[in-house]
Order: sequence, then structure tokens, then C-alpha cells
Amino acid sequence: MADADDASGTKRDSHYNQQRSSLRSERSAQTPPRPRSRPQSRPQSHPVDAPILTQDSRGHSPSPAPDVPRIPSQRQSSAKSQRGSRAGPETRRGSSNTRGRKIDDMFPPPDDSWLNRFSNALEPHRSASKETRQSRTQRSSHRSYLGGMYGRRTMGSTMDITALPNLAEQSGIPGKDAYSSVLTDLYTVSYLIFFSIWGTLARIGLQALTFYPDTPVTISVLWANVAGTFIMGFLTENQQLFRAEWEGGRPEIIDQTAKATHNKVKKTIPLYIGLATGFCGSFTSFSSFMRDIFLAFVNDLPTPTAPGGHLHRNGGYSFMAGVAVILLTLSLSYAAFRVGTHFSDLIEPYTPTIPFRLTRYTLDPLVVFLAWTSWLGAVFLAIWPPDRPYGPASRGSWDNETWRGQAIFACVFAPLGCLLRHYLSSLLNPLAPSFPLGTFVVNIFGTAVIGMAYDLQHVPIRWFGVGGGRVGCQVLQGLMDGFCGALTTVSTWISELNGMRRKQAYFYGFSSVSVGVLLLVIIMGSVRWTIGWSAVACVT
Repeated sequence: MADADDASGTKRDSHYNQQRSSLRSERSAQTPPRPRSRPQSRPQSHPVDAPILTQDSRGHSPSPAPDVPRIPSQRQSSAKSQRGSRAGPETRRGSSNTRGRKIDDMFPPPDDSWLNRFSNALEPHRSASKETRQSRTQRSSHRSYLGGMYGRRTMGSTMDITALPNLAEQSGIPGKDAYSSVLTDLYTVSYLIFFSIWGTLARIGLQALTFYPDTPVTISVLWANVAGTFIMGFLTENQQLFRAEWEGGRPEIIDQTAKATHNKVKKTIPLYIGLATGFCGSFTSFSSFMRDIFLAFVNDLPTPTAPGGHLHRNGGYSFMAGVAVILLTLSLSYAAFRVGTHFSDLIEPYTPTIPFRLTRYTLDPLVVFLAWTSWLGAVFLAIWPPDRPYGPASRGSWDNETWRGQAIFACVFAPLGCLLRHYLSSLLNPLAPSFPLGTFVVNIFGTAVIGMAYDLQHVPIRWFGVGGGRVGCQVLQGLMDGFCGALTTVSTWISELNGMRRKQAYFYGFSSVSVGVLLLVIIMGSVRWTIGWSAVACVT
């Protein structure tokens, strides 16, 4: 009897091995299991993590799973169950006769439906683990993007962010060790220098274009502030220009959930910093805005329609003029920012994407040369102006020499103010998210400097004359237009107001305007109401 049991167990083992081999080949070929010709009895429900045991018609217990080898203890228990089943009545499907049964009826194949139910039960876990792996891959890809070949720690921030993705590691570009945070700083500084010069020249040129006789608006810097905030709104909302900088240099589609993260990363790209901080920040001027408010309050705001530069009006009219300067500048600048964001959404389908390799390997190295040579050229032009009496653009005497005071000295001082604003804002703004301390400090500091420079330009300075003479007057004018104009910004200020909550925005805006006006009342008012102002010694 034991030999017969061993023989039957051997047959079952060979049958299970065949079943296991066929099952593995079917699952590897990704084909559905073959339907069985004979109906199978549904086993009882079991926990997912427990092996499911089924019994055949003779009460035999097969192995728990096709992948689990049969052990002697199982074989002995099977033999005992077989002996016990032979002692009692036996049943078969469709007939009670036990003689002449086929081997398949005596030893039916095991029920493998448990495997399908096991796979179905594990499917949610597999999909969840797949989603987890995908999200983990995305996070690791994003971390590699944020900590790429130009990885650096932003000043005042606890998050490592970078301007450039790790393209060298992804595409196998040789010489990837040459890319470092030093190059990122060099490119950022170069962009700031280059665009601060162009932003200052754009502001001076727009002031000259809009300050004409019979002009309806006598605020000299109004339209420059409006134009700069419009460009700032466009750059802030735009998601296409720097789309190639996202996800390792590939222009992937950015959904709404990744939009905020993309905006944060975009603010670390050197080209974007140059456009937003360098050009827009230098194109607009908070200090000139504060100066125009004070001049309107004291009836000294220049007017090109009147002889001598301005008309006389009483105190009530002067107060209304100061309020008009505040309301016009704030409302038009904020409206321009919003229109810039709407314009960006309007032309987004038609906005091109700056190629990643063009930016990284052409524009970045080129701007280093252009920025430093432009700044050095402005210094040389300040020393040897082209409109000097013996120069190529001579206008006669030295009294007609105006280039240095109108543009050249401003180009010399503008990069200094822009760089100071960039680093102070990066250092102080993260300290109080609800109140950008860095922007507030540079705006107030620039307002104080422009007030002192204006006083020095309009008072006698010992034996040099009013404002230190013609050259001294031109240097002070360049300091106001260049250093103070690039140090202070209206575009970033309006952008911060737009992103704040209502109470925080009102407090931040009111504090900036009130502190700036009160500071000029102390600095400029103390000189005007005591010593008095004289006519300047240069063309401004």
C-alpha cells in the first residue's frame, strides 16, 4: 500500500511540475491561461497572503502552489488521507461506479484558479507600487534637475535650487566637471550688468520721448515704470520662453500643478534673472517715483510747457498734484502688470521656446564678453567723451558737452546698483515672506541716496560752484539715473504686491510709499526750506 501511495505521489509530482512549467511559459508570453475542458469546483475564499489548498474528488490535498515543492510530510499526509478515503464511500462526478475510472478521474489536475485570484488581489498593490516608483523617479529626476551641473545654494534659502539641469550627466557631454556654481554666478552677474545698462538707457530714452511741450502728464518716470511692469508681468506669467530649461533640457508640458514649481526654478535661470531683475528692474525706478512725489508736493515738478520749468500753484493744488503722482503711478503700473500677464496667456500658443543648447553654449558665454566690454566701454567714454571740444562729435565748447551727464555716467553706475539690489534681495527677502525686506531696503536706501544727490546737485559746494561744477553735476546726475534708478525697482515691487494677500499687500505698499516720502521730506525738504535750491550747472 505504501508503494502504491508513493507511486501515486510520484505521478502527482510529475503532473504538478508539468503544470508549473506550462504556467510559467504562459505568463512569460503574456497570454491568458487556457480554458479547462472540465469544470472546476470553486475553492473556498482564503486570505491573499495565505496559500490556498484544494481537494480533489478523492480528498487528496495538492501542494499549496505550483512553485512550492512537495515535501515528504505532505506526501505522508496525502497517503493517510487517501487510505482514510478508501475506507468510506467514494463519489465521482456523473457516476457512482468507481471501477474502470481513468487516471484523470482518479487524480484530477490541481485547481490553479487561486493563482488568478492571487494576481487580481495583488493588482492594486502593484499599481500603487508602480505609481510610487514613478513619483519617486520624478522626484529623483527633479532633484537631479535642481541639483544639476550648476547646483548652488541660493542666498537666504534652505532649498538647493539650480539654474541649469544636469544635462551633462544625462547626455554624456564631455567636460561636465567644468560646469560649476562659479560659472552660474558669472553668467548671472554678466546678464545683470548687460541688461542693467540697456534698462537704464531705455528709461532715459523713454523719459526724453514722453517729456515734451504740452504733455498731458508731467511725471517724467511714469511711462518707464508702466512699460517695465508690463514686461515684468509678461515674464512672470510666461511658461514658453524657458520651457526647455524644465526636466533636463527637454521641453515637456507643464501642467498647473507644476506651474508654481516651474516659476521658482525659472527665477534661478541666469537669462531670466537678467531680463526680470536686470532689465525690468533698471527700466523702472522707485526712487525717481518718490522724488517726483516730493517735487509735486513742493511745486517743483518740472513742466515743459512753462518758462523756467514749472508754474506756480498754491498748497492745495500742490497736494493734489502729489496725490495724482501716487495714484497714477500705482494704478497704471499695476494695470500694466496685469495686462502683461494677460498678454502672455494670449500669445502663449505662438511664443517660441528658447533652445536649451543655444542658451547654454552660445548666449551664456557670449554675454560674459558683451557685459564686461560694455561696462568697460562706458568707463572709457566717461573719461574721453565723444562730444568733447576736440572729439569726433564736438558741439563747440565744453558747455555743450552733455553725453556724460545724460547717458554715459548712468551706464557706469547702473550695474553697481543692479548687483547690489540682486544680492540684498536674495539675502533679505526670504527672511519675511509676507514682507519682502530686501526689496523694501533697497527701495528706501535708493530713495535716500537720490535725495542727497539731488540736494548736492542744487546747492553750492565751496569753490567748485553749484553741484561741484559741470563734471560734478554730471556725476551726480549719473548717480541718480544710473545707481539709484537701477538700485530701486517698481516692477519687482508691483509683482510682489500682486502675489501677496490683500492685507499684506496694503501694508507693504503703504509702508514703502509713506516711508519713502517721509524720508525725502527730511532729506530734501530740510535743504529746500533752509538753504534753498539753485539752478544746476549741467544739462540734465
